[in-house]
This record gives sequence, C-alpha cells and structure tokens, in this order.
Amino acid sequence: MTRGLITGGTGYLGQELIRQACARGYAVVATHYTQPPVPVPGVTWAALDVRDPHAVRSLVEAVQPAWVIHTAFLQNGPEVMAITGEGAGHVAVAAAAVNARLIHLSSDVIFDGERDTPYTEDDPPDPVTDYGRAKAHAEVLVAAAHPAATIVRTSLIYGFDPIDKISRFVLDVAAGRVAAALFTDEYRCPIFVEDLAAALLELLTLPYQGVLHIAGASCVSRYAMGCLIAQAWQIDPTGIPAGLSATSPIRRPRNCRLAITRAQALLQTRLRGIDEVLRERGGERRGRV
Repeated sequence: MTRGLITGGTGYLGQELIRQACARGYAVVATHYTQPPVPVPGVTWAALDVRDPHAVRSLVEAVQPAWVIHTAFLQNGPEVMAITGEGAGHVAVAAAAVNARLIHLSSDVIFDGERDTPYTEDDPPDPVTDYGRAKAHAEVLVAAAHPAATIVRTSLIYGFDPIDKISRFVLDVAAGRVAAALFTDEYRCPIFVEDLAAALLELLTLPYQGVLHIAGASCVSRYAMGCLIAQAWQIDPTGIPAGLSATSPIRRPRNCRLAITRAQALLQTRLRGIDEVLRERGGERRGRV
C-alpha cells in the first residue's frame, strides 16, 4: 500500500483529501498543529510545526512517503510568513530528500488583481497582502528546493458536508446574524472541495512539474457567490448587502480570475463552476424530497 503525507490534515481541504485518499487505498499520515484531529480509520496522525525544519525533516524521514500534499497554512497574524512561506520551504526540502512526489497548495491572491483578463501559470506574482506575499515566497522556496514539485494555485474553496466557513459566513449574513456587505467588484473562481481534492490526487499519478492553476470554471463576484450559496441552502439572498472592494480602507486583490485551460487539458477530473455544482446539488435535493 502506497503511503502518503498530508500536511494540514485537520483543515477543510485536508479532511477531504484524507477521505478520498483512504477511499483510493492509500495509507495516509496526516499532520495537525492548532486543531486537534478526529480519529479516522486507517489514518496516522502526527503533530507538526512546519516552522521547525528539523521536526519536518524528522517526520518525513520517519514516514518515508511516496508523496506529500502540503496544505498547511496560516492566513492572518504575525506568523504568516514563517508558517505559510518558510514552512512550505521546509516541507519541500524534506520531501525532496526522500524523493517524494510533492504537491504544494498556493493561491490566486499572489496576484494584485488589477487586470481584466485571466491570470495564467506564466504570469509573475505581484501580491498586495501579507498572505499573498507569504504564498508567493513559498512558491519560490518550493521551486528551488523541489524542482519536480507541482505548485497548484487555487481559489476560494467551498463545500457542503461539512459546510465551509465562507458559506457559513454568507448564510449568517443572509439571515441577518452578521452585519457585512459582499463585494460586487471582487472576482474569484470558487472550487468545490471534492473537485479540488480529486484533482490533487489525480496529479499524484502525473509527471507534471511547475505551476498549475486548478480552480472552478466560473468566475463570480463575492456577492454573486453569496447569492448562489444562499439560494442553494433555500435562503432568500435579497437580505445580502452589496458593497465595493474599491471603497475598502485595506487594499485587496479585486480580480483574481485564473486561467485553467492547462489543467482542463491535463486532468480527467472536471473543474466545475460553482453555478453548475450548486445546480446539481439542488437537483439532488429535489430528487430526495
């Protein structure tokens, strides 16, 4: 049985990767740090602080994984660069030392979002946030330490079982439990967590090296995404206030649309748009009524 290592196993994507990897017959070792893990049959858990290169190297040497999928990150706070940036480099060094296939998760926010056309894999990063700068730095470190790695840039991740934090926030806004506006001028390509996990596991079997964009096929504003999610959960979206990212006191990347034609040609996994996913989910729910 092939053994793999998933960092950030208690995260939203990490949990789905574990589920699908186990279903495919992989022996999985998964790491956790701030969030205690829930026991999963067939999964070995290991506490890991990716800021510690010696701890990372020791774990990888002990596990001897055939592959590593690095999803661990921190989005906010003073340790963003140390965890999201430098930590990715430590994982890449350790994976290369044992000749493990490496899939590294990056983000669309490595771009400034100031153009009207989709970003391709060849476009240079130009981040405007601390998280974006940490992700861009991670890409440099990973490429240098493990040239055979695949660096996957993705977008907003959503799902239903369990519901993701973005969707939960949207539903709270729609229901009036949270006062917030969703931006009509900030565009992303949301991807269903099950599609993303399937694509990453498929990549393990392919020799692709370098940057690859894996995101949903539909580009929508945060406001449009919120309305779609509310409707999918049978909540009236008219209660969702609209706003403009351009008026925010904090600079944010506004149009992070990713070109996914390379991934679509490479992968058998379909990268569905959020409208298609939610439409299919609505049909399934109606069929069960």
